[in-house]
Amino acid sequence: MTAQVPHILVVGGGYVGMYTAYGLRKAARRGKIRVTVVDPRSVMTYQPFLPEAAAGSVEPRHVVVPLRKTLKGCRVVTGRVTSIDHAHKVAKVMPEEGPDYELAYDQIVVALGSIARTLPIPGLAEEATGFKNVEEAIALRNKVLDRLDVAASQPDPVLRKAALTFVFVGGGYAGVEAFAELEDMARYATRYYDNIQPEEMRWVLVEATNRILPEVGPELGKYTVEQLRKRNMDVKLETRLESCEKGRVVLSDGEEFDADTIVWTAGVKANPALARTDFPLDEKGRIKCRADLRIEGLDDAWSAGDNAAVPDLTSDTGAFTAPNAQHAVRQARRLAANILRVVDGKEPQNYEHKYVGSVASLGLHKGVAQLYGVKVKGWPAWFLHRTYHVSRVPTFNRKARVILDWTLALFFRREVTSLGSLQMPNEEFRRATKS
Repeated sequence: MTAQVPHILVVGGGYVGMYTAYGLRKAARRGKIRVTVVDPRSVMTYQPFLPEAAAGSVEPRHVVVPLRKTLKGCRVVTGRVTSIDHAHKVAKVMPEEGPDYELAYDQIVVALGSIARTLPIPGLAEEATGFKNVEEAIALRNKVLDRLDVAASQPDPVLRKAALTFVFVGGGYAGVEAFAELEDMARYATRYYDNIQPEEMRWVLVEATNRILPEVGPELGKYTVEQLRKRNMDVKLETRLESCEKGRVVLSDGEEFDADTIVWTAGVKANPALARTDFPLDEKGRIKCRADLRIEGLDDAWSAGDNAAVPDLTSDTGAFTAPNAQHAVRQARRLAANILRVVDGKEPQNYEHKYVGSVASLGLHKGVAQLYGVKVKGWPAWFLHRTYHVSRVPTFNRKARVILDWTLALFFRREVTSLGSLQMPNEEFRRATKS
Protein backbone atom coordinates (compact mmCIF):
# COMPACT_ATOMS: atom_id res chain seq x y z
CA MET A 1 0.00 0.00 0.00
CA THR A 2 1.22 3.51 -0.71
CA ALA A 3 2.31 5.55 2.26
CA GLN A 4 0.30 8.53 1.02
CA VAL A 5 -3.04 6.73 1.44
CA PRO A 6 -2.86 4.34 4.42
CA HIS A 7 -5.14 1.32 4.23
CA ILE A 8 -7.02 0.68 7.49
CA LEU A 9 -8.43 -2.84 7.82
CA VAL A 10 -11.26 -3.21 10.33
CA VAL A 11 -11.86 -6.85 11.23
CA GLY A 12 -15.41 -7.16 12.51
CA GLY A 13 -18.57 -5.11 11.99
CA GLY A 14 -20.02 -5.14 15.50
CA TYR A 15 -20.03 -2.26 18.00
CA VAL A 16 -16.30 -1.52 17.81
CA GLY A 17 -15.84 -2.28 14.11
CA MET A 18 -18.88 -0.34 12.91
CA TYR A 19 -18.36 2.69 15.16
CA THR A 20 -14.64 2.85 14.36
CA ALA A 21 -15.28 2.76 10.62
CA TYR A 22 -18.09 5.30 11.13
CA GLY A 23 -15.59 7.64 12.74
CA LEU A 24 -13.16 7.15 9.84
CA ARG A 25 -15.63 7.42 6.97
CA LYS A 26 -15.28 11.18 6.38
CA ALA A 27 -11.50 10.91 6.11
CA ALA A 28 -11.98 7.97 3.73
CA ARG A 29 -14.38 9.95 1.56
CA ARG A 30 -11.83 12.76 1.33
CA GLY A 31 -9.22 10.25 0.14
CA LYS A 32 -7.04 10.73 3.21
CA ILE A 33 -7.22 7.02 4.09
CA ARG A 34 -8.78 3.84 2.74
CA VAL A 35 -10.99 1.78 5.04
CA THR A 36 -12.07 -1.84 4.55
CA VAL A 37 -14.48 -3.55 6.95
CA VAL A 38 -14.68 -7.35 6.92
CA ASP A 39 -17.51 -9.21 8.66
CA PRO A 40 -19.53 -12.37 7.97
CA ARG A 41 -22.71 -10.30 8.34
CA SER A 42 -23.65 -7.22 6.32
CA VAL A 43 -25.32 -5.60 9.33
CA MET A 44 -24.43 -4.54 12.87
CA THR A 45 -26.88 -5.78 15.51
CA TYR A 46 -27.73 -3.49 18.42
CA GLN A 47 -27.98 -6.31 20.95
CA PRO A 48 -29.63 -4.43 23.89
CA PHE A 49 -32.81 -4.24 21.80
CA LEU A 50 -32.93 -7.96 20.96
CA PRO A 51 -35.27 -8.78 23.90
CA GLU A 52 -37.72 -6.10 22.74
CA ALA A 53 -37.42 -7.33 19.16
CA ALA A 54 -38.19 -10.87 20.34
CA ALA A 55 -41.18 -9.61 22.33
CA GLY A 56 -42.53 -7.59 19.40
CA SER A 57 -42.01 -4.13 20.95
CA VAL A 58 -39.49 -3.21 18.23
CA GLU A 59 -39.47 -4.27 14.59
CA PRO A 60 -36.49 -6.67 14.16
CA ARG A 61 -35.24 -4.80 11.09
CA HIS A 62 -34.88 -1.68 13.21
CA VAL A 63 -32.32 -3.21 15.60
CA VAL A 64 -29.84 -3.91 12.81
CA VAL A 65 -27.72 -1.31 11.01
CA PRO A 66 -26.79 -2.02 7.36
CA LEU A 67 -23.06 -1.56 7.08
CA ARG A 68 -22.88 -0.54 3.43
CA LYS A 69 -25.57 2.11 3.81
CA THR A 70 -24.07 3.52 7.01
CA LEU A 71 -20.38 3.36 6.10
CA LYS A 72 -20.38 5.32 2.85
CA GLY A 73 -16.81 5.84 1.71
CA CYS A 74 -15.67 2.54 3.25
CA ARG A 75 -15.38 -0.79 1.49
CA VAL A 76 -17.43 -3.54 3.14
CA VAL A 77 -16.45 -7.17 2.54
CA THR A 78 -18.91 -9.88 3.54
CA GLY A 79 -16.62 -12.66 4.67
CA ARG A 80 -14.73 -14.10 7.60
CA VAL A 81 -11.13 -13.28 8.54
CA THR A 82 -9.66 -16.69 9.33
CA SER A 83 -6.13 -15.61 10.27
CA ILE A 84 -3.95 -12.51 10.64
CA ASP A 85 -0.20 -12.35 10.03
CA HIS A 86 0.63 -8.91 11.35
CA ALA A 87 4.36 -9.46 10.89
CA HIS A 88 3.63 -9.26 7.15
CA LYS A 89 0.47 -7.13 7.53
CA VAL A 90 -1.75 -9.62 5.76
CA ALA A 91 -5.16 -11.04 6.73
CA LYS A 92 -6.70 -14.12 5.15
CA VAL A 93 -10.35 -13.66 4.16
CA MET A 94 -12.86 -16.44 3.55
CA PRO A 95 -15.74 -14.98 1.51
CA GLU A 96 -19.24 -16.45 1.46
CA GLU A 97 -18.44 -18.10 -1.87
CA GLY A 98 -15.25 -18.74 -3.73
CA PRO A 99 -11.67 -19.34 -2.58
CA ASP A 100 -9.92 -17.62 0.32
CA TYR A 101 -7.69 -14.67 -0.46
CA GLU A 102 -5.22 -12.40 1.29
CA LEU A 103 -5.87 -8.75 2.13
CA ALA A 104 -2.92 -6.45 2.83
CA TYR A 105 -3.15 -3.43 5.13
CA ASP A 106 -1.14 -0.66 6.77
CA GLN A 107 -3.03 -0.49 10.07
CA ILE A 108 -5.49 -2.96 11.52
CA VAL A 109 -8.37 -2.76 13.98
CA VAL A 110 -9.24 -6.12 15.52
CA ALA A 111 -12.90 -6.06 16.53
CA LEU A 112 -13.93 -9.70 16.37
CA GLY A 113 -16.00 -9.38 19.54
CA SER A 114 -17.19 -12.41 21.47
CA ILE A 115 -19.13 -15.62 21.01
CA ALA A 116 -21.40 -17.53 23.38
CA ARG A 117 -19.51 -19.29 26.17
CA THR A 118 -20.86 -22.82 26.20
CA LEU A 119 -20.14 -25.89 28.30
CA PRO A 120 -20.00 -29.58 27.33
CA ILE A 121 -23.56 -30.23 28.53
CA PRO A 122 -25.30 -33.25 26.97
CA GLY A 123 -27.98 -32.11 24.54
CA LEU A 124 -27.09 -28.42 24.65
CA ALA A 125 -25.98 -28.10 21.02
CA GLU A 126 -29.00 -30.04 19.76
CA GLU A 127 -31.79 -28.61 21.93
CA ALA A 128 -30.84 -25.05 22.93
CA THR A 129 -30.71 -21.76 21.09
CA GLY A 130 -28.51 -18.74 21.73
CA PHE A 131 -29.49 -15.09 21.93
CA LYS A 132 -26.82 -12.92 20.29
CA ASN A 133 -28.26 -11.97 16.90
CA VAL A 134 -31.55 -10.89 15.37
CA GLU A 135 -32.16 -14.25 13.69
CA GLU A 136 -32.08 -15.96 17.09
CA ALA A 137 -34.43 -13.33 18.53
CA ILE A 138 -36.96 -13.85 15.72
CA ALA A 139 -36.66 -17.63 15.96
CA LEU A 140 -37.20 -17.53 19.73
CA ARG A 141 -40.29 -15.34 19.39
CA ASN A 142 -41.68 -17.73 16.77
CA LYS A 143 -40.85 -20.72 18.96
CA VAL A 144 -42.63 -19.32 22.03
CA LEU A 145 -45.79 -18.44 20.09
CA ASP A 146 -45.67 -21.72 18.20
CA ARG A 147 -45.51 -23.64 21.49
CA LEU A 148 -48.68 -21.86 22.61
CA ASP A 149 -50.35 -23.02 19.39
CA VAL A 150 -49.14 -26.57 20.01
CA ALA A 151 -50.35 -26.59 23.62
CA ALA A 152 -53.76 -25.22 22.65
CA SER A 153 -54.17 -28.00 20.09
CA GLN A 154 -52.63 -30.86 22.08
CA PRO A 155 -54.85 -33.11 24.25
CA ASP A 156 -51.89 -35.06 25.69
CA PRO A 157 -51.14 -33.43 29.09
CA VAL A 158 -47.47 -34.48 29.06
CA LEU A 159 -46.78 -32.96 25.64
CA ARG A 160 -48.84 -29.91 26.53
CA LYS A 161 -46.82 -29.33 29.73
CA ALA A 162 -43.52 -29.57 27.84
CA ALA A 163 -44.77 -27.10 25.23
CA LEU A 164 -45.62 -24.59 27.96
CA THR A 165 -42.24 -24.90 29.73
CA PHE A 166 -39.56 -22.34 28.84
CA VAL A 167 -36.03 -22.56 30.29
CA PHE A 168 -33.42 -19.78 30.18
CA VAL A 169 -29.88 -20.48 31.38
CA GLY A 170 -27.88 -17.45 32.52
CA GLY A 171 -28.77 -14.54 34.80
CA GLY A 172 -26.93 -11.72 33.08
CA TYR A 173 -28.49 -8.93 31.04
CA ALA A 174 -29.30 -10.98 27.95
CA GLY A 175 -30.84 -13.85 29.90
CA VAL A 176 -32.93 -11.83 32.35
CA GLU A 177 -34.21 -9.32 29.79
CA ALA A 178 -35.14 -12.00 27.25
CA PHE A 179 -36.71 -14.11 30.02
CA ALA A 180 -38.84 -11.22 31.30
CA GLU A 181 -39.80 -9.71 27.94
CA LEU A 182 -40.88 -13.01 26.38
CA GLU A 183 -42.87 -14.04 29.45
CA ASP A 184 -44.62 -10.68 29.28
CA MET A 185 -45.44 -11.26 25.60
CA ALA A 186 -46.60 -14.86 26.15
CA ARG A 187 -48.76 -13.85 29.10
CA TYR A 188 -50.43 -11.24 26.89
CA ALA A 189 -50.86 -13.77 24.07
CA THR A 190 -52.76 -16.26 26.27
CA ARG A 191 -55.81 -13.98 26.19
CA TYR A 192 -56.37 -15.22 22.65
CA TYR A 193 -56.36 -18.89 23.71
CA ASP A 194 -59.54 -20.07 25.40
CA ASN A 195 -57.87 -23.18 26.84
CA ILE A 196 -54.53 -21.76 28.09
CA GLN A 197 -54.25 -19.83 31.34
CA PRO A 198 -51.11 -17.81 32.16
CA GLU A 199 -50.62 -19.94 35.28
CA GLU A 200 -50.20 -23.05 33.13
CA MET A 201 -46.97 -21.74 31.63
CA ARG A 202 -43.74 -22.45 33.45
CA TRP A 203 -40.83 -20.04 33.02
CA VAL A 204 -37.55 -21.16 34.59
CA LEU A 205 -34.37 -19.08 34.91
CA VAL A 206 -31.28 -21.09 35.87
CA GLU A 207 -28.27 -19.21 37.28
CA ALA A 208 -25.13 -20.87 38.63
CA THR A 209 -24.23 -18.05 41.05
CA ASN A 210 -26.19 -16.69 44.01
CA ARG A 211 -27.59 -13.61 42.25
CA ILE A 212 -28.69 -12.22 38.89
CA LEU A 213 -27.88 -8.94 37.14
CA PRO A 214 -24.64 -8.36 39.08
CA GLU A 215 -24.07 -5.12 37.13
CA VAL A 216 -26.96 -3.34 38.91
CA GLY A 217 -25.77 -4.36 42.38
CA PRO A 218 -27.02 -6.87 44.96
CA GLU A 219 -30.01 -4.79 46.11
CA LEU A 220 -31.55 -4.40 42.66
CA GLY A 221 -30.59 -7.97 41.77
CA LYS A 222 -32.57 -9.20 44.78
CA TYR A 223 -35.45 -6.88 43.85
CA THR A 224 -35.46 -8.34 40.33
CA VAL A 225 -35.68 -11.89 41.66
CA GLU A 226 -38.61 -10.89 43.88
CA GLN A 227 -40.44 -9.20 41.00
CA LEU A 228 -39.98 -12.16 38.68
CA ARG A 229 -41.18 -14.60 41.33
CA LYS A 230 -44.26 -12.45 41.91
CA ARG A 231 -45.07 -13.11 38.25
CA ASN A 232 -44.94 -16.85 39.02
CA MET A 233 -41.59 -17.18 37.27
CA ASP A 234 -39.20 -19.74 38.72
CA VAL A 235 -35.75 -18.26 39.41
CA LYS A 236 -33.24 -20.93 40.46
CA LEU A 237 -30.04 -19.52 41.95
CA GLU A 238 -26.88 -21.56 42.61
CA THR A 239 -28.21 -24.12 40.16
CA ARG A 240 -26.64 -25.53 37.00
CA LEU A 241 -28.02 -27.19 33.90
CA GLU A 242 -26.61 -30.72 33.90
CA SER A 243 -28.29 -32.12 30.78
CA CYS A 244 -31.06 -31.38 28.28
CA GLU A 245 -30.95 -34.37 25.95
CA LYS A 246 -34.14 -34.71 23.87
CA GLY A 247 -35.66 -31.82 25.81
CA ARG A 248 -35.34 -33.56 29.19
CA VAL A 249 -33.93 -30.87 31.50
CA VAL A 250 -31.82 -32.11 34.41
CA LEU A 251 -30.74 -29.53 37.00
CA SER A 252 -28.05 -29.72 39.67
CA ASP A 253 -30.68 -29.36 42.42
CA GLY A 254 -32.07 -32.76 41.39
CA GLU A 255 -35.14 -31.55 39.51
CA GLU A 256 -35.99 -33.05 36.12
CA PHE A 257 -38.68 -32.01 33.66
CA ASP A 258 -39.40 -31.77 29.91
CA ALA A 259 -39.13 -28.45 28.09
CA ASP A 260 -39.57 -27.69 24.40
CA THR A 261 -37.80 -24.32 24.66
CA ILE A 262 -34.28 -23.96 26.09
CA VAL A 263 -32.30 -20.73 25.72
CA TRP A 264 -28.59 -20.43 26.57
CA THR A 265 -27.39 -16.97 27.63
CA ALA A 266 -24.72 -17.95 30.16
CA GLY A 267 -21.98 -15.52 29.25
CA VAL A 268 -19.58 -14.89 26.39
CA LYS A 269 -15.91 -15.46 25.62
CA ALA A 270 -13.42 -13.79 23.30
CA ASN A 271 -13.63 -14.92 19.68
CA PRO A 272 -11.44 -18.05 19.30
CA ALA A 273 -10.26 -16.77 15.91
CA LEU A 274 -7.84 -14.55 17.87
CA ALA A 275 -5.73 -17.65 18.46
CA ARG A 276 -4.96 -17.65 14.72
CA THR A 277 -3.16 -14.32 14.91
CA ASP A 278 0.29 -13.24 16.06
CA PHE A 279 -1.06 -10.73 18.58
CA PRO A 280 -0.35 -11.09 22.33
CA LEU A 281 -3.25 -12.68 24.23
CA ASP A 282 -4.06 -12.87 27.93
CA GLU A 283 -5.23 -15.93 29.87
CA LYS A 284 -8.83 -15.33 28.73
CA GLY A 285 -7.88 -15.28 25.07
CA ARG A 286 -8.27 -11.49 24.74
CA ILE A 287 -5.81 -9.22 22.96
CA LYS A 288 -3.55 -7.32 25.35
CA CYS A 289 -3.98 -3.58 24.79
CA ARG A 290 -2.53 -0.36 26.10
CA ALA A 291 -4.70 2.45 27.42
CA ASP A 292 -4.57 4.25 24.06
CA LEU A 293 -6.14 1.11 22.48
CA ARG A 294 -3.04 0.08 20.55
CA ILE A 295 -2.18 -3.58 20.83
CA GLU A 296 0.62 -4.16 23.30
CA GLY A 297 4.06 -3.81 21.68
CA LEU A 298 2.70 -2.49 18.35
CA ASP A 299 2.13 0.98 16.92
CA ASP A 300 0.00 0.06 13.89
CA ALA A 301 -2.51 -2.39 15.36
CA TRP A 302 -5.54 -1.57 17.50
CA SER A 303 -8.29 -3.35 19.39
CA ALA A 304 -11.20 -2.69 21.76
CA GLY A 305 -14.46 -4.20 22.98
CA ASP A 306 -15.16 -7.76 24.07
CA ASN A 307 -12.05 -9.25 22.44
CA ALA A 308 -9.64 -6.80 24.08
CA ALA A 309 -8.13 -6.44 27.56
CA VAL A 310 -8.10 -2.65 27.91
CA PRO A 311 -6.78 -1.15 31.19
CA ASP A 312 -9.44 0.72 33.14
CA LEU A 313 -7.74 3.98 34.09
CA THR A 314 -10.57 4.87 36.48
CA SER A 315 -9.84 1.80 38.63
CA ASP A 316 -7.20 1.59 41.32
CA THR A 317 -7.13 -2.21 41.25
CA GLY A 318 -5.57 -2.75 37.83
CA ALA A 319 -8.90 -3.93 36.39
CA PHE A 320 -9.85 -3.98 32.73
CA THR A 321 -12.86 -2.26 31.19
CA ALA A 322 -16.04 -4.36 31.28
CA PRO A 323 -17.16 -6.11 28.07
CA ASN A 324 -20.33 -4.12 27.43
CA ALA A 325 -21.82 -1.75 24.87
CA GLN A 326 -21.18 1.32 27.03
CA HIS A 327 -17.41 0.87 26.84
CA ALA A 328 -17.34 -0.58 23.31
CA VAL A 329 -19.04 2.43 21.70
CA ARG A 330 -16.87 4.95 23.54
CA GLN A 331 -13.69 2.97 22.87
CA ALA A 332 -14.51 2.82 19.17
CA ARG A 333 -14.88 6.59 18.99
CA ARG A 334 -11.57 7.11 20.77
CA LEU A 335 -9.96 4.47 18.55
CA ALA A 336 -11.10 6.19 15.34
CA ALA A 337 -9.87 9.54 16.63
CA ASN A 338 -6.51 8.00 17.59
CA ILE A 339 -6.01 6.46 14.16
CA LEU A 340 -6.57 9.86 12.55
CA ARG A 341 -4.15 11.42 15.04
CA VAL A 342 -1.48 8.88 14.10
CA VAL A 343 -2.09 9.49 10.38
CA ASP A 344 -1.56 13.20 11.07
CA GLY A 345 1.68 12.46 12.93
CA LYS A 346 0.25 13.08 16.41
CA GLU A 347 0.33 10.92 19.53
CA PRO A 348 -2.82 8.90 20.36
CA GLN A 349 -4.74 9.67 23.54
CA ASN A 350 -5.68 7.25 26.32
CA TYR A 351 -9.19 5.89 26.71
CA GLU A 352 -10.67 6.76 30.09
CA HIS A 353 -14.32 6.45 31.06
CA LYS A 354 -15.86 5.97 34.47
CA TYR A 355 -18.70 3.47 34.34
CA VAL A 356 -22.01 5.35 34.41
CA GLY A 357 -24.20 2.46 35.54
CA SER A 358 -26.62 -0.07 34.14
CA VAL A 359 -30.23 -0.32 33.02
CA ALA A 360 -32.34 -3.42 32.42
CA SER A 361 -35.87 -4.03 31.16
CA LEU A 362 -38.07 -6.61 32.89
CA GLY A 363 -40.93 -6.46 30.40
CA LEU A 364 -43.31 -3.74 29.33
CA HIS A 365 -43.25 -0.81 31.81
CA LYS A 366 -40.99 -2.71 34.23
CA GLY A 367 -37.27 -2.37 34.83
CA VAL A 368 -34.31 -1.71 37.13
CA ALA A 369 -31.49 0.82 36.79
CA GLN A 370 -28.48 2.10 38.66
CA LEU A 371 -27.04 5.31 37.28
CA TYR A 372 -24.32 7.32 39.04
CA GLY A 373 -25.06 5.33 42.19
CA VAL A 374 -28.79 6.12 42.13
CA LYS A 375 -31.09 3.06 42.21
CA VAL A 376 -34.32 3.22 40.19
CA LYS A 377 -37.11 0.62 39.94
CA GLY A 378 -40.31 0.00 38.00
CA TRP A 379 -41.67 2.30 35.30
CA PRO A 380 -39.01 5.05 35.73
CA ALA A 381 -36.24 2.47 35.28
CA TRP A 382 -37.97 1.04 32.19
CA PHE A 383 -38.20 4.57 30.74
CA LEU A 384 -34.51 5.19 31.49
CA HIS A 385 -33.67 1.89 29.79
CA ARG A 386 -35.44 2.94 26.61
CA THR A 387 -34.13 6.50 26.68
CA TYR A 388 -30.52 5.42 27.18
CA HIS A 389 -30.49 2.75 24.51
CA VAL A 390 -32.30 4.76 21.85
CA SER A 391 -29.63 7.43 22.37
CA ARG A 392 -26.97 4.77 21.67
CA VAL A 393 -28.52 3.24 18.55
CA PRO A 394 -26.36 4.41 15.62
CA THR A 395 -27.79 6.77 12.97
CA PHE A 396 -30.79 9.07 13.18
CA ASN A 397 -32.68 6.75 10.82
CA ARG A 398 -32.61 3.87 13.31
CA LYS A 399 -33.42 6.10 16.29
CA ALA A 400 -36.49 7.46 14.51
CA ARG A 401 -37.72 4.01 13.48
CA VAL A 402 -37.38 2.59 17.00
CA ILE A 403 -39.20 5.58 18.52
CA LEU A 404 -41.94 5.19 15.90
CA ASP A 405 -42.32 1.51 16.85
CA TRP A 406 -42.76 2.48 20.49
CA THR A 407 -45.20 5.29 19.62
CA LEU A 408 -47.42 3.00 17.54
CA ALA A 409 -47.42 0.48 20.40
CA LEU A 410 -49.17 3.09 22.54
CA PHE A 411 -52.20 2.99 20.25
CA PHE A 412 -52.25 -0.59 18.95
CA ARG A 413 -52.15 -3.95 20.70
CA ARG A 414 -49.20 -6.30 20.52
CA GLU A 415 -48.79 -8.51 17.45
CA VAL A 416 -48.75 -12.11 18.64
CA THR A 417 -48.44 -13.90 15.31
CA SER A 418 -45.89 -16.67 14.87
CA LEU A 419 -44.08 -16.79 11.55
CA GLY A 420 -42.86 -20.31 12.22
CA SER A 421 -42.60 -21.18 8.55
CA LEU A 422 -39.57 -18.90 8.33
CA GLN A 423 -37.57 -21.65 10.04
CA MET A 424 -38.63 -24.18 7.35
CA PRO A 425 -39.71 -22.12 4.34
CA ASN A 426 -39.65 -25.09 1.95
CA GLU A 427 -41.64 -27.49 4.11
CA GLU A 428 -44.95 -26.98 2.27
CA PHE A 429 -43.19 -27.39 -1.08
CA ARG A 430 -41.56 -30.64 0.07
CA ARG A 431 -44.91 -32.00 1.10
CA ALA A 432 -46.36 -31.05 -2.28
CA THR A 433 -43.61 -32.95 -4.11
CA LYS A 434 -44.48 -36.10 -2.13
CA SER A 435 -48.25 -35.93 -2.61
